[in-house]
Amino acid sequence: MGSIPVGESSSETIIDHSLNIDEYDIVPPDPASFIESLRAFGYDLQTAIADIIDNSISAGARNVYIVFNWDGANSTISIKDDGCGMTESELIKAMRLGSISPSDCRNPKDLGRFGLGLKTASFSQCRKFTVASKFENNPIAIRCWDIDYIIKTHDWHLLRINNKELPLHFTDLNDLKSGTIVLWEKLDVICKNTDVNDPRAKNLFLTRIENVKKHLSMTFHRYLERHKIKIFINDRIVEPWDPYLRNEKATQILNEESRTIFGSKIVVIPYVLPHHSKIDSETYNYAEGPNGWAAQQGFYVYRNERLIVAGSWLGLGIKKFDHYKLARIQVDIPNSMDREWELDVRKSIARPPDNIRDDLKKIASLTIGRAMEIYRHRGKVIARNSLSEHTFLWQKKVYHGKISYTINREHPVISSILTNSSVNISQVKMLLKLIEETVPVSLIIVDNAEAPDKQATTTEKKPSDELKVALLEMYFDLINSGFTHDKAKEKIVKTEPFDNYLEYVCGLLDKAQEGNLHV
Repeated sequence: MGSIPVGESSSETIIDHSLNIDEYDIVPPDPASFIESLRAFGYDLQTAIADIIDNSISAGARNVYIVFNWDGANSTISIKDDGCGMTESELIKAMRLGSISPSDCRNPKDLGRFGLGLKTASFSQCRKFTVASKFENNPIAIRCWDIDYIIKTHDWHLLRINNKELPLHFTDLNDLKSGTIVLWEKLDVICKNTDVNDPRAKNLFLTRIENVKKHLSMTFHRYLERHKIKIFINDRIVEPWDPYLRNEKATQILNEESRTIFGSKIVVIPYVLPHHSKIDSETYNYAEGPNGWAAQQGFYVYRNERLIVAGSWLGLGIKKFDHYKLARIQVDIPNSMDREWELDVRKSIARPPDNIRDDLKKIASLTIGRAMEIYRHRGKVIARNSLSEHTFLWQKKVYHGKISYTINREHPVISSILTNSSVNISQVKMLLKLIEETVPVSLIIVDNAEAPDKQATTTEKKPSDELKVALLEMYFDLINSGFTHDKAKEKIVKTEPFDNYLEYVCGLLDKAQEGNLHV
Protein backbone atom coordinates (compact mmCIF):
# COMPACT_ATOMS: atom_id res chain seq x y z
CA MET A 1 0.00 0.00 0.00
CA GLY A 2 1.25 3.46 -0.83
CA SER A 3 1.34 6.41 1.52
CA ILE A 4 0.67 10.09 1.03
CA PRO A 5 3.77 12.26 1.64
CA VAL A 6 3.52 14.83 4.37
CA GLY A 7 2.32 18.12 2.97
CA GLU A 8 0.46 16.67 -0.06
CA SER A 9 -3.29 16.34 -0.37
CA SER A 10 -5.12 13.09 -1.02
CA SER A 11 -6.63 12.61 -4.47
CA GLU A 12 -9.78 11.55 -2.62
CA THR A 13 -10.02 14.68 -0.48
CA ILE A 14 -13.16 14.80 1.63
CA ILE A 15 -14.33 18.39 1.92
CA ASP A 16 -15.74 19.23 5.33
CA HIS A 17 -17.74 22.41 4.65
CA SER A 18 -18.66 22.83 8.32
CA LEU A 19 -14.98 23.37 9.15
CA ASN A 20 -14.09 24.96 5.80
CA ILE A 21 -11.19 22.51 5.46
CA ASP A 22 -10.35 20.86 2.16
CA GLU A 23 -6.69 20.01 2.73
CA TYR A 24 -4.90 17.94 5.33
CA ASP A 25 -1.61 16.16 6.05
CA ILE A 26 -1.18 12.45 6.70
CA VAL A 27 1.03 12.15 9.81
CA PRO A 28 1.57 8.47 10.63
CA PRO A 29 3.26 7.70 13.97
CA ASP A 30 6.95 6.99 13.94
CA PRO A 31 7.07 3.17 14.28
CA ALA A 32 10.04 2.99 16.65
CA SER A 33 8.78 5.70 19.00
CA PHE A 34 5.23 4.40 18.94
CA ILE A 35 6.16 0.81 19.80
CA GLU A 36 8.45 1.91 22.63
CA SER A 37 5.48 3.89 24.00
CA LEU A 38 3.27 0.80 23.74
CA ARG A 39 5.78 -1.11 25.81
CA ALA A 40 5.12 1.19 28.77
CA PHE A 41 1.46 0.27 29.32
CA GLY A 42 2.27 -1.10 32.77
CA TYR A 43 2.03 -4.83 32.23
CA ASP A 44 4.06 -7.23 34.30
CA LEU A 45 4.78 -10.78 33.15
CA GLN A 46 1.72 -12.35 34.75
CA THR A 47 -0.80 -9.77 33.52
CA ALA A 48 0.70 -9.95 30.02
CA ILE A 49 0.30 -13.73 29.85
CA ALA A 50 -3.24 -13.45 31.24
CA ASP A 51 -4.07 -11.10 28.36
CA ILE A 52 -2.89 -13.70 25.84
CA ILE A 53 -5.02 -16.36 27.54
CA ASP A 54 -8.05 -14.07 27.16
CA ASN A 55 -7.68 -14.53 23.41
CA SER A 56 -7.44 -18.30 23.84
CA ILE A 57 -10.67 -18.36 25.84
CA SER A 58 -12.42 -16.13 23.29
CA ALA A 59 -11.27 -18.60 20.62
CA GLY A 60 -13.02 -21.45 22.45
CA ALA A 61 -9.84 -23.19 23.65
CA ARG A 62 -10.20 -26.07 26.07
CA ASN A 63 -6.49 -26.26 26.88
CA VAL A 64 -3.70 -23.69 27.15
CA TYR A 65 -0.07 -24.77 27.40
CA ILE A 66 2.53 -22.26 28.60
CA VAL A 67 6.18 -23.21 28.21
CA PHE A 68 8.99 -21.28 29.90
CA ASN A 69 12.33 -22.20 28.35
CA TRP A 70 15.40 -21.01 30.28
CA ASP A 71 18.38 -20.21 28.04
CA GLY A 72 19.81 -17.03 29.54
CA ALA A 73 19.38 -14.07 27.18
CA ASN A 74 17.93 -16.47 24.58
CA SER A 75 15.11 -17.68 26.85
CA THR A 76 11.65 -17.96 25.33
CA ILE A 77 8.04 -18.17 26.45
CA SER A 78 5.33 -19.77 24.32
CA ILE A 79 1.55 -19.95 24.83
CA LYS A 80 -0.29 -22.61 22.83
CA ASP A 81 -4.04 -23.21 22.70
CA ASP A 82 -6.41 -25.57 20.90
CA GLY A 83 -8.97 -22.89 20.04
CA CYS A 84 -10.54 -22.26 16.64
CA GLY A 85 -7.39 -20.66 15.23
CA MET A 86 -7.24 -18.01 12.48
CA THR A 87 -7.02 -17.91 8.74
CA GLU A 88 -4.16 -15.95 7.23
CA SER A 89 -6.29 -12.86 6.68
CA GLU A 90 -7.67 -13.08 10.24
CA LEU A 91 -4.14 -13.40 11.63
CA ILE A 92 -2.98 -10.30 9.74
CA LYS A 93 -5.94 -8.40 11.16
CA ALA A 94 -5.21 -9.69 14.67
CA MET A 95 -1.59 -8.49 14.39
CA ARG A 96 -2.73 -4.98 13.43
CA LEU A 97 -2.63 -2.51 16.31
CA GLY A 98 -6.15 -1.49 17.27
CA SER A 99 -7.66 -4.35 15.28
CA ILE A 100 -11.07 -3.89 16.94
CA SER A 101 -12.71 -0.67 18.11
CA PRO A 102 -13.74 -0.66 21.79
CA SER A 103 -17.06 0.85 20.70
CA ASP A 104 -17.90 -2.11 18.43
CA CYS A 105 -20.61 -4.51 19.55
CA ARG A 106 -19.06 -7.71 20.90
CA ASN A 107 -20.06 -11.23 21.67
CA PRO A 108 -21.24 -11.17 25.31
CA LYS A 109 -18.61 -13.81 26.12
CA ASP A 110 -15.74 -11.94 24.44
CA LEU A 111 -12.88 -11.05 26.80
CA GLY A 112 -11.28 -8.50 24.45
CA ARG A 113 -11.61 -4.75 24.74
CA PHE A 114 -9.40 -2.50 22.59
CA GLY A 115 -7.98 -4.84 19.96
CA LEU A 116 -4.57 -4.18 21.49
CA GLY A 117 -4.10 -6.96 24.05
CA LEU A 118 -2.08 -9.40 21.95
CA LYS A 119 0.28 -6.66 20.79
CA THR A 120 0.66 -4.55 23.92
CA ALA A 121 1.00 -7.59 26.19
CA SER A 122 3.64 -9.12 23.92
CA PHE A 123 5.59 -5.92 23.28
CA SER A 124 5.66 -5.26 27.04
CA GLN A 125 7.76 -8.39 27.59
CA CYS A 126 9.79 -9.00 24.43
CA ARG A 127 11.26 -7.35 21.35
CA LYS A 128 10.09 -10.08 19.01
CA PHE A 129 6.89 -12.06 19.01
CA THR A 130 5.55 -14.50 16.48
CA VAL A 131 2.04 -15.89 16.11
CA ALA A 132 1.34 -19.13 14.26
CA SER A 133 -2.28 -20.13 13.79
CA LYS A 134 -4.16 -22.98 12.17
CA PHE A 135 -7.79 -22.73 11.17
CA GLU A 136 -9.56 -26.00 10.40
CA ASN A 137 -8.78 -27.25 6.88
CA ASN A 138 -6.47 -24.28 6.30
CA PRO A 139 -2.66 -24.10 6.11
CA ILE A 140 -0.75 -22.76 9.09
CA ALA A 141 -0.29 -18.98 8.90
CA ILE A 142 2.66 -17.28 10.64
CA ARG A 143 3.38 -13.60 11.20
CA CYS A 144 6.00 -11.82 13.30
CA TRP A 145 6.59 -8.39 14.79
CA ASP A 146 10.28 -7.67 15.41
CA ILE A 147 10.95 -4.32 17.08
CA ASP A 148 14.59 -4.24 16.01
CA TYR A 149 13.60 -4.82 12.39
CA ILE A 150 10.97 -2.07 12.58
CA ILE A 151 13.58 0.35 13.97
CA LYS A 152 15.96 -0.63 11.18
CA THR A 153 13.42 -0.17 8.35
CA HIS A 154 11.46 2.73 9.90
CA ASP A 155 8.20 1.14 8.79
CA TRP A 156 5.48 -1.25 9.92
CA HIS A 157 6.80 -4.41 8.30
CA LEU A 158 4.87 -7.41 9.57
CA LEU A 159 7.17 -10.30 8.78
CA ARG A 160 5.92 -13.44 7.04
CA ILE A 161 7.40 -16.75 8.16
CA ASN A 162 7.57 -19.59 5.65
CA ASN A 163 5.19 -22.33 6.76
CA LYS A 164 6.63 -24.93 4.39
CA GLU A 165 9.61 -25.38 6.67
CA LEU A 166 7.78 -24.97 9.95
CA PRO A 167 10.04 -23.66 12.76
CA LEU A 168 10.47 -26.08 15.64
CA HIS A 169 8.45 -23.92 18.05
CA PHE A 170 5.34 -24.33 15.90
CA THR A 171 5.43 -28.00 14.88
CA ASP A 172 2.87 -28.86 17.61
CA LEU A 173 0.21 -27.25 15.40
CA ASN A 174 0.55 -30.20 13.01
CA ASP A 175 -1.03 -32.39 15.69
CA LEU A 176 -3.98 -30.07 16.29
CA LYS A 177 -7.19 -29.73 14.31
CA SER A 178 -6.95 -25.99 15.00
CA GLY A 179 -5.10 -23.73 17.39
CA THR A 180 -2.68 -20.89 17.93
CA ILE A 181 0.85 -20.49 19.31
CA VAL A 182 2.27 -17.17 20.53
CA LEU A 183 6.07 -17.18 20.86
CA TRP A 184 7.98 -14.49 22.75
CA GLU A 185 11.68 -14.08 21.97
CA LYS A 186 14.26 -11.45 22.96
CA LEU A 187 12.83 -11.24 26.48
CA ASP A 188 14.69 -8.05 27.29
CA VAL A 189 12.47 -7.18 30.26
CA ILE A 190 13.20 -10.28 32.33
CA CYS A 191 16.26 -11.86 30.66
CA LYS A 192 18.32 -9.03 29.16
CA ASN A 193 22.08 -9.78 29.20
CA THR A 194 21.60 -12.79 31.49
CA ASP A 195 23.99 -15.73 31.33
CA VAL A 196 22.53 -19.21 31.04
CA ASN A 197 24.92 -20.40 33.76
CA ASP A 198 24.02 -17.64 36.22
CA PRO A 199 22.16 -19.44 39.07
CA ARG A 200 20.75 -16.20 40.48
CA ALA A 201 19.25 -15.22 37.12
CA LYS A 202 17.83 -18.71 36.67
CA ASN A 203 16.26 -18.70 40.14
CA LEU A 204 14.67 -15.33 39.41
CA PHE A 205 13.28 -16.78 36.18
CA LEU A 206 11.81 -19.71 38.11
CA THR A 207 10.34 -17.35 40.71
CA ARG A 208 8.57 -15.47 37.94
CA ILE A 209 7.06 -18.73 36.72
CA GLU A 210 5.61 -19.29 40.18
CA ASN A 211 4.20 -15.74 40.22
CA VAL A 212 2.54 -16.38 36.86
CA LYS A 213 1.00 -19.61 38.17
CA LYS A 214 -0.47 -17.82 41.20
CA HIS A 215 -1.84 -15.00 39.08
CA LEU A 216 -3.49 -17.29 36.53
CA SER A 217 -4.86 -19.47 39.33
CA MET A 218 -6.60 -16.37 40.70
CA THR A 219 -7.55 -14.57 37.48
CA PHE A 220 -9.18 -17.55 35.77
CA HIS A 221 -10.30 -19.48 38.86
CA ARG A 222 -13.94 -19.61 37.79
CA TYR A 223 -13.03 -21.04 34.37
CA LEU A 224 -10.73 -23.57 36.02
CA GLU A 225 -13.29 -24.54 38.69
CA ARG A 226 -15.98 -25.25 36.12
CA HIS A 227 -13.58 -27.08 33.79
CA LYS A 228 -14.22 -24.61 31.00
CA ILE A 229 -10.50 -24.57 30.38
CA LYS A 230 -7.30 -26.20 31.60
CA ILE A 231 -4.04 -24.26 31.88
CA PHE A 232 -0.67 -25.97 32.02
CA ILE A 233 2.69 -24.38 32.86
CA ASN A 234 5.63 -26.55 31.80
CA ASP A 235 3.25 -29.56 31.84
CA ARG A 236 1.98 -28.85 35.36
CA ILE A 237 -1.71 -28.05 35.62
CA VAL A 238 -2.74 -24.77 37.23
CA GLU A 239 -5.23 -25.31 40.07
CA PRO A 240 -7.89 -22.67 40.78
CA TRP A 241 -7.59 -20.34 43.77
CA ASP A 242 -10.96 -19.67 45.38
CA PRO A 243 -10.85 -16.24 47.08
CA TYR A 244 -13.98 -17.02 49.13
CA LEU A 245 -13.20 -20.47 50.61
CA ARG A 246 -16.68 -21.57 49.55
CA ASN A 247 -16.02 -25.18 50.57
CA GLU A 248 -15.36 -24.19 54.19
CA LYS A 249 -18.35 -24.57 56.52
CA ALA A 250 -17.40 -21.44 58.47
CA THR A 251 -17.49 -19.18 55.38
CA GLN A 252 -20.53 -16.89 55.44
CA ILE A 253 -22.34 -15.97 52.21
CA LEU A 254 -24.41 -12.84 52.73
CA ASN A 255 -27.41 -11.76 50.70
CA GLU A 256 -26.88 -11.56 46.94
CA GLU A 257 -27.65 -8.12 45.50
CA SER A 258 -28.30 -7.12 41.90
CA ARG A 259 -28.61 -3.75 40.21
CA THR A 260 -29.56 -2.82 36.64
CA ILE A 261 -27.87 0.30 35.29
CA PHE A 262 -27.58 1.46 31.70
CA GLY A 263 -29.70 -1.57 30.78
CA SER A 264 -27.11 -4.04 32.12
CA LYS A 265 -27.25 -6.20 35.24
CA ILE A 266 -24.60 -6.16 37.96
CA VAL A 267 -24.57 -8.96 40.56
CA VAL A 268 -22.89 -8.58 43.96
CA ILE A 269 -22.26 -11.45 46.40
CA PRO A 270 -20.56 -10.62 49.74
CA TYR A 271 -18.52 -13.27 51.58
CA VAL A 272 -17.06 -13.28 55.07
CA LEU A 273 -14.20 -15.76 55.40
CA PRO A 274 -13.57 -17.86 58.51
CA HIS A 275 -11.34 -16.67 61.32
CA HIS A 276 -7.99 -18.48 61.24
CA SER A 277 -8.94 -20.42 64.37
CA LYS A 278 -11.69 -22.12 62.32
CA ILE A 279 -9.38 -23.43 59.59
CA ASP A 280 -6.12 -25.35 59.52
CA SER A 281 -2.78 -23.70 58.77
CA GLU A 282 -2.65 -25.03 55.20
CA THR A 283 -6.06 -23.53 54.37
CA TYR A 284 -5.12 -20.27 56.09
CA ASN A 285 -1.95 -19.94 53.99
CA TYR A 286 -3.88 -20.89 50.84
CA ALA A 287 -6.55 -18.26 51.50
CA GLU A 288 -4.08 -15.38 51.75
CA GLY A 289 -3.66 -15.52 47.96
CA PRO A 290 -0.83 -14.02 45.90
CA ASN A 291 -0.77 -10.72 47.81
CA GLY A 292 -1.45 -11.62 51.45
CA TRP A 293 -4.53 -11.44 53.68
CA ALA A 294 -4.64 -7.66 54.19
CA ALA A 295 -4.15 -6.83 50.50
CA GLN A 296 -6.74 -9.36 49.29
CA GLN A 297 -9.68 -7.81 51.17
CA GLY A 298 -12.35 -5.85 49.32
CA PHE A 299 -14.17 -6.15 46.01
CA TYR A 300 -13.40 -8.75 43.34
CA VAL A 301 -14.65 -7.45 40.00
CA TYR A 302 -15.29 -10.00 37.25
CA ARG A 303 -15.98 -9.34 33.61
CA ASN A 304 -17.50 -12.44 32.00
CA GLU A 305 -16.16 -14.52 34.92
CA ARG A 306 -12.62 -13.28 34.27
CA LEU A 307 -11.19 -11.53 37.34
CA ILE A 308 -10.27 -7.90 36.65
CA VAL A 309 -9.72 -6.49 40.16
CA ALA A 310 -8.61 -8.79 42.98
CA GLY A 311 -9.11 -7.09 46.34
CA SER A 312 -9.83 -3.35 46.26
CA TRP A 313 -12.26 -0.98 47.92
CA LEU A 314 -12.65 0.71 44.50
CA GLY A 315 -11.98 4.24 45.69
CA LEU A 316 -15.07 4.24 47.92
CA GLY A 317 -13.22 5.91 50.79
CA ILE A 318 -12.59 2.65 52.68
CA LYS A 319 -9.07 1.94 53.88
CA LYS A 320 -7.58 -1.51 54.22
CA PHE A 321 -7.35 -2.45 57.88
CA ASP A 322 -6.30 -5.78 59.32
CA HIS A 323 -9.68 -6.31 61.01
CA TYR A 324 -11.44 -5.97 57.61
CA LYS A 325 -9.42 -8.75 56.01
CA LEU A 326 -12.15 -11.41 56.21
CA ALA A 327 -14.42 -9.36 53.90
CA ARG A 328 -14.35 -10.24 50.19
CA ILE A 329 -17.11 -9.20 47.80
CA GLN A 330 -17.74 -10.67 44.35
CA VAL A 331 -19.00 -8.28 41.64
CA ASP A 332 -20.01 -9.49 38.17
CA ILE A 333 -20.28 -7.03 35.28
CA PRO A 334 -20.93 -7.69 31.56
CA ASN A 335 -18.51 -6.57 28.83
CA SER A 336 -21.15 -4.09 27.64
CA MET A 337 -20.21 -1.89 30.61
CA ASP A 338 -16.48 -1.54 29.91
CA ARG A 339 -16.70 2.18 29.33
CA GLU A 340 -18.88 2.84 32.39
CA TRP A 341 -16.44 0.90 34.60
CA GLU A 342 -13.43 2.59 32.96
CA LEU A 343 -11.58 -0.63 32.18
CA ASP A 344 -8.01 -0.08 31.05
CA VAL A 345 -6.13 -1.85 28.24
CA ARG A 346 -4.54 -4.32 30.66
CA LYS A 347 -7.95 -5.20 32.15
CA SER A 348 -6.53 -4.77 35.63
CA ILE A 349 -8.30 -1.58 36.74
CA ALA A 350 -12.03 -0.92 37.10
CA ARG A 351 -13.87 2.03 38.62
CA PRO A 352 -17.58 1.81 39.44
CA PRO A 353 -20.00 4.28 37.82
CA ASP A 354 -21.22 7.11 40.03
CA ASN A 355 -24.81 5.83 40.16
CA ILE A 356 -23.81 2.58 41.85
CA ARG A 357 -21.08 3.79 44.20
CA ASP A 358 -23.44 4.43 47.14
CA ASP A 359 -24.96 0.95 46.79
CA LEU A 360 -21.53 -0.68 46.73
CA LYS A 361 -20.45 1.34 49.76
CA LYS A 362 -23.49 0.16 51.74
CA ILE A 363 -22.81 -3.47 50.80
CA ALA A 364 -19.16 -3.01 51.77
CA SER A 365 -20.10 -1.52 55.15
CA LEU A 366 -22.43 -4.42 55.98
CA THR A 367 -19.82 -6.99 54.95
CA ILE A 368 -17.06 -5.25 56.90
CA GLY A 369 -19.32 -5.08 59.95
CA ARG A 370 -19.91 -8.82 59.84
CA ALA A 371 -16.21 -9.48 59.26
CA MET A 372 -15.26 -7.33 62.26
CA GLU A 373 -17.73 -9.20 64.49
CA ILE A 374 -16.06 -12.50 63.64
CA TYR A 375 -12.56 -11.07 63.87
CA ARG A 376 -13.19 -9.52 67.26
CA HIS A 377 -15.15 -12.42 68.67
CA ARG A 378 -12.65 -15.06 67.63
CA GLY A 379 -9.85 -12.73 68.71
CA LYS A 380 -11.45 -12.79 72.17
CA VAL A 381 -12.11 -9.06 72.40
CA ILE A 382 -15.71 -9.84 73.35
CA ALA A 383 -14.71 -12.84 75.42
CA ARG A 384 -12.20 -10.89 77.51
CA ASN A 385 -14.94 -8.44 78.53
CA SER A 386 -17.88 -10.81 79.07
CA LEU A 387 -16.91 -14.47 79.52
CA SER A 388 -15.89 -14.66 83.13
CA GLU A 389 -15.47 -18.44 82.98
CA HIS A 390 -12.75 -18.09 80.34
CA THR A 391 -9.22 -17.75 81.72
CA PHE A 392 -6.78 -15.49 79.88
CA LEU A 393 -3.08 -15.02 80.46
CA TRP A 394 -3.11 -11.25 79.83
CA GLN A 395 -5.49 -8.74 81.42
CA LYS A 396 -6.27 -5.17 80.41
CA LYS A 397 -6.14 -2.60 83.21
CA VAL A 398 -7.42 0.99 83.06
CA TYR A 399 -6.13 3.42 85.69
CA HIS A 400 -6.80 7.18 85.52
CA GLY A 401 -7.67 6.74 81.86
CA LYS A 402 -4.38 4.99 81.09
CA ILE A 403 -4.37 1.45 79.67
CA SER A 404 -1.84 -1.18 80.71
CA TYR A 405 -1.56 -4.94 80.37
CA THR A 406 -0.74 -7.30 83.22
CA ILE A 407 -0.18 -11.03 83.55
CA ASN A 408 -3.09 -12.78 85.24
CA ARG A 409 -1.75 -14.17 88.53
CA GLU A 410 -4.88 -16.37 88.76
CA HIS A 411 -4.04 -18.18 85.52
CA PRO A 412 -3.63 -21.84 86.57
CA VAL A 413 -0.09 -22.16 85.23
CA ILE A 414 1.05 -18.90 86.88
CA SER A 415 -0.80 -19.71 90.08
CA SER A 416 0.82 -23.15 90.20
CA ILE A 417 4.28 -21.60 89.98
CA LEU A 418 3.54 -18.94 92.61
CA THR A 419 2.31 -21.56 95.10
CA ASN A 420 5.18 -23.97 94.50
CA SER A 421 7.32 -24.06 97.65
CA SER A 422 10.42 -25.07 95.69
CA VAL A 423 10.30 -21.90 93.58
CA ASN A 424 11.80 -18.53 94.55
CA ILE A 425 8.50 -16.63 94.58
CA SER A 426 10.04 -13.17 94.81
CA GLN A 427 12.15 -13.78 91.72
CA VAL A 428 9.14 -15.06 89.78
CA LYS A 429 7.11 -11.99 90.75
CA MET A 430 10.01 -9.76 89.77
CA LEU A 431 10.22 -11.52 86.38
CA LEU A 432 6.47 -11.11 85.78
CA LYS A 433 6.69 -7.41 86.64
CA LEU A 434 9.68 -6.99 84.31
CA ILE A 435 7.74 -8.58 81.45
CA GLU A 436 4.69 -6.37 82.11
CA GLU A 437 6.75 -3.18 82.23
CA THR A 438 8.51 -3.92 78.95
CA VAL A 439 5.69 -5.11 76.67
CA PRO A 440 6.53 -3.24 73.39
CA VAL A 441 2.97 -2.00 72.80
CA SER A 442 3.97 0.88 70.50
CA LEU A 443 6.20 -1.36 68.39
CA ILE A 444 3.45 -3.98 68.08
CA ILE A 445 1.00 -1.32 66.90
CA VAL A 446 3.43 0.03 64.29
CA ASP A 447 4.47 -3.40 63.02
CA ASN A 448 0.87 -4.56 62.77
CA ALA A 449 -0.14 -1.42 60.84
CA GLU A 450 2.78 -1.68 58.40
CA ALA A 451 2.74 -5.44 57.82
CA PRO A 452 -0.31 -7.12 59.39
CA ASP A 453 0.15 -10.34 57.41
CA LYS A 454 3.63 -10.84 58.85
CA GLN A 455 2.31 -11.10 62.39
CA ALA A 456 2.67 -14.64 63.71
CA THR A 457 -0.65 -16.42 64.19
CA THR A 458 -1.56 -19.61 66.00
CA THR A 459 -2.61 -21.89 63.14
CA GLU A 460 -0.89 -25.07 64.26
CA LYS A 461 -2.94 -28.07 65.31
CA LYS A 462 -0.86 -28.90 68.36
CA PRO A 463 1.11 -26.91 70.97
CA SER A 464 4.87 -26.84 71.42
CA ASP A 465 6.57 -29.37 73.69
CA GLU A 466 6.93 -26.73 76.42
CA LEU A 467 3.19 -26.02 76.34
CA LYS A 468 2.44 -29.75 76.46
CA VAL A 469 4.41 -30.02 79.70
CA ALA A 470 2.55 -27.01 81.19
CA LEU A 471 -0.75 -28.49 80.01
CA LEU A 472 -0.15 -31.84 81.70
CA GLU A 473 1.09 -30.21 84.92
CA MET A 474 -2.09 -28.13 85.05
CA TYR A 475 -4.21 -31.23 84.40
CA PHE A 476 -2.63 -33.32 87.16
CA ASP A 477 -2.76 -30.36 89.59
CA LEU A 478 -6.51 -30.13 88.98
CA ILE A 479 -6.99 -33.88 89.39
CA ASN A 480 -5.00 -33.85 92.63
CA SER A 481 -7.12 -30.97 93.95
CA GLY A 482 -10.35 -32.95 93.49
CA PHE A 483 -11.45 -32.17 89.90
CA THR A 484 -12.93 -35.01 87.88
CA HIS A 485 -11.38 -35.73 84.48
CA ASP A 486 -14.27 -34.08 82.61
CA LYS A 487 -14.28 -30.98 84.84
CA ALA A 488 -10.50 -30.62 84.53
CA LYS A 489 -10.69 -30.93 80.75
CA GLU A 490 -13.55 -28.40 80.61
CA LYS A 491 -11.49 -25.87 82.61
CA ILE A 492 -8.35 -26.40 80.53
CA VAL A 493 -10.04 -25.91 77.16
CA LYS A 494 -11.27 -22.55 78.46
CA THR A 495 -7.77 -21.51 79.47
CA GLU A 496 -5.45 -19.51 77.24
CA PRO A 497 -3.43 -20.61 75.24
CA PHE A 498 -4.73 -24.19 75.39
CA ASP A 499 -8.05 -23.06 73.89
CA ASN A 500 -6.25 -22.70 70.56
CA TYR A 501 -5.69 -26.47 70.34
CA LEU A 502 -9.04 -27.92 71.41
CA GLU A 503 -8.96 -31.16 69.45
CA TYR A 504 -5.36 -31.96 70.37
CA VAL A 505 -5.81 -31.00 74.03
CA CYS A 506 -8.89 -33.17 74.46
CA GLY A 507 -7.14 -36.13 72.87
CA LEU A 508 -4.01 -35.68 75.01
CA LEU A 509 -5.96 -35.40 78.25
CA ASP A 510 -8.01 -38.51 77.44
CA LYS A 511 -4.75 -40.39 76.91
CA ALA A 512 -3.45 -39.02 80.22
CA GLN A 513 -6.55 -40.37 81.99
CA GLU A 514 -6.09 -43.79 80.36
CA GLY A 515 -2.41 -43.86 81.27
CA ASN A 516 -1.54 -44.26 77.59
CA LEU A 517 0.44 -41.06 77.18
CA HIS A 518 3.16 -40.33 74.65
CA VAL A 519 3.92 -36.62 74.66
